[in-house]
Amino acid sequence: MAILDSKGRLFGKLSLLDLGAAIAILIVVVGIFFFPGTSGSVAQVGSTTQDIEVDVIARGLTVLNPEDFLQEMAQEKSTKIIVRNQEYGQVEVKSVIALPRSVAVPQPDGSVKSYPDPRPELGYTADMLITLGGPAQITPDGPVLGNNKVKIGTPIEIEGSTYDFKVSTVAVRILE
Repeated sequence: MAILDSKGRLFGKLSLLDLGAAIAILIVVVGIFFFPGTSGSVAQVGSTTQDIEVDVIARGLTVLNPEDFLQEMAQEKSTKIIVRNQEYGQVEVKSVIALPRSVAVPQPDGSVKSYPDPRPELGYTADMLITLGGPAQITPDGPVLGNNKVKIGTPIEIEGSTYDFKVSTVAVRILE
C-alpha cells in the first residue's frame, strides 16, 4: 500500500488539503488561547493613575423645575459618564453651580449693562457648571478616562437615575 495514492490522499483515506486546513486551524486556536498578546490600551503604556477634576458646562437644559433638578443633582454623589460615545463608568459629582441667565441691554449713552433675562420660558431652562472627579490615567498627552483623552472641549454625556444629557468640558485639573 502506497503512502500517497493517485488522488493525493494519505493511505487512501485523508486528503492532503484537508490535513493542511486542519493544521492551520489548530495553529490559530493555539495562538489565540495560549498567546493572546498584550492586554490594555496603548494609552496605558507608561502612564500613572491620579485623581482629576473635570469641570463641565450645560447650557439651556430644559427642565420642568430647574431649582429642584439642581438640588437633586448636587445630592447625588456619583454619575455615570460617557466620553466620545464610549462608556467610562461612575465618577464623583463634586459640585453643581447654577449659572445666571442674563441679557445685554444697550444704554442711551452707548454702554451695555447686564440684566436678568425676563423671558418666561427661561423658567424651564437650567445653565450649570458641574465639577466631576475620579481616577484617570495620566499620559504625556494628558489625562485619559477609559481609552479617551479628556481635554477642554471634549464632549461628555452624563447619566443619572433621572437624567441623561450632554455637556462640554471647560477645565481639567490633575490633583496632586
